[in-house]
Amino acid sequence: MTKFSAFAGLALAAGLAVAPAAQAQTGMSGVEGVWRNPKNSVHVNIKPCGPKLCGYVIWANADAQADAREGGTDNLIGLQLLRDFGPEKPGVWKGKVFVPDLRATFAGRAELVDANTLKARGCLLAGVLCKTQTWRRIGTAAD
Repeated sequence: MTKFSAFAGLALAAGLAVAPAAQAQTGMSGVEGVWRNPKNSVHVNIKPCGPKLCGYVIWANADAQADAREGGTDNLIGLQLLRDFGPEKPGVWKGKVFVPDLRATFAGRAELVDANTLKARGCLLAGVLCKTQTWRRIGTAAD
């Protein structure tokens, strides 16, 4: 079964660091739009929420939805995974990510490599048990 695992959720939410050159080329933060995880099991729409960014699940395959339910999250579609993402320093964004499998919220950060590639990093504990994933843009921001 494909897991939407804590690391996948952390890595996505973490994925909001923006390289300055990419930021200038791609808009306000460069990360607005629809992104898919490496296994293409979850799609998240990242968009402005006031002065910060947030991200909502707009599509998930059956396995990801089942994993979320097993973790106690009944409805993965429409769930806000990314919360309060803002710039930490030039080129770096950080915020909070909700991990449905664990029903827990963690800190996350990441880097926009180019207009369509997001390197996302998340850690379960401060700098320990970390994982990095590469997410791909699949569309512009959806409302």
